[in-house]
Amino acid sequence: MDRQRGFMDRVAAMGGGRYEIVTYGCQMNARDSETLAGLLQQMGYEPARSREEATLILFNTCCVRDNAERRVFGNVGHLRARKREDPRLVVGVCGCMMQQDGAAERLLASAPFVDIVFGTGSLHRLPELLCQYLEEGRRQVLVETDARAPIAEGLPAVRQSGVQAFVNIMFGCDNFCSYCIVPYVRGRERSREPRDILHEAEQLAKAGVKEITLLGQNVNSYRASDGTGFPQLLRLLDGVVPRIRFMTSHPKDLSDELISAMAELPSVCKQLHLPVQSGSDAVLERMNRRYTAEKYLALVEKLREAMPGIGLSTDIIVGFPGETEQDFEATMELDRLARYDSAYTFLYSKRRGTRAAEMPDQVPEEIMKERIYRLIAQQEKITAEKLAAFVGTEQQVLVEGASTRDKKAWMGRTDSGIAVNLTGKDIRPGDMLQVKIESAGANTLRGRREE
Repeated sequence: MDRQRGFMDRVAAMGGGRYEIVTYGCQMNARDSETLAGLLQQMGYEPARSREEATLILFNTCCVRDNAERRVFGNVGHLRARKREDPRLVVGVCGCMMQQDGAAERLLASAPFVDIVFGTGSLHRLPELLCQYLEEGRRQVLVETDARAPIAEGLPAVRQSGVQAFVNIMFGCDNFCSYCIVPYVRGRERSREPRDILHEAEQLAKAGVKEITLLGQNVNSYRASDGTGFPQLLRLLDGVVPRIRFMTSHPKDLSDELISAMAELPSVCKQLHLPVQSGSDAVLERMNRRYTAEKYLALVEKLREAMPGIGLSTDIIVGFPGETEQDFEATMELDRLARYDSAYTFLYSKRRGTRAAEMPDQVPEEIMKERIYRLIAQQEKITAEKLAAFVGTEQQVLVEGASTRDKKAWMGRTDSGIAVNLTGKDIRPGDMLQVKIESAGANTLRGRREE
């Protein structure tokens, strides 16, 4: 950051302005946007109250879904007339999509008014790129992926919540699932050092944060230079804040040691997002997931034996190339057996540059949709049954903020990750309360603070 500090001072001397960051995609992108905001504010920029007020607009992109590029290009394109009217407006595009082969070139061909383009590996160099653009008036493009490059530490951030915070513990992925673009756009796995993660968590605790979520494409494969693994990292962080969550976990790397750490450590929430993707062994093999449905269900059994009340969620892809009706029925059966609290279900979507995109027997969209509707209906029934079991119980809930559904209520989550809309006197964000659950909705619980 020392080199970037000079660029930050030069931009600040120009008077700053107002910024808007448009974020697409996952929690890691949301965390990146917090860093981008922190860098901009240290350069004298302030958040814009509206897009019309912004003098700098930055799109932080995602490329997980096939239509992501069209969405981003369309939204960027809407600024063409604005840029023509006000050439001083700075337009930037960054994030995963810019790391895709040829994506930056396609963007610049369709939107030549874009001023700054950079990828996920160049996030910390925003001050340099912005300074050079403002001083020279020339477009700045920097897209690089270097697995050997050191992780930039000590970057500022503007946190979106005073109660919860995301903490990156690693970047990139080495799994190369056949449908996934992440290893190609975020690079190979690199893990942060435990001391840096601990320091960030301690600073967040001092700022009043009550819950941190550790982020990585596959946190289970975290490995620091001193050999510290993910279970040891959890033990190091236990007690720094009242609650610790993490995502995402790859089933092939879910160890007995990690299950024991989750069960034993008071701060670690008894919740796990464990993507299965399919219940068919044939499909799992084509996906390069490196486990079977039987092994996955054995992990679920181990988790529930160690933590009977654990909240489990998953990701499921419907319509992967070559998926037969028999394959899909295997997924339905696994869903019935696993009995998830919730499941994020997706129609298979081609990602340019992945092996799956070139596979034969692509499933027609109408078949995919018919199947996913059946899966959603089944999972909704399971979720309703799981939520109904909470009615009449008392749950410890961390209050996150005002409810978006009821102006008179607050919203929080149980240790197992279930959302609760609650009422009562003298409630504030960050409170950890005992709540009597009175009713259950489709996806949330409703309760009252125990006086």
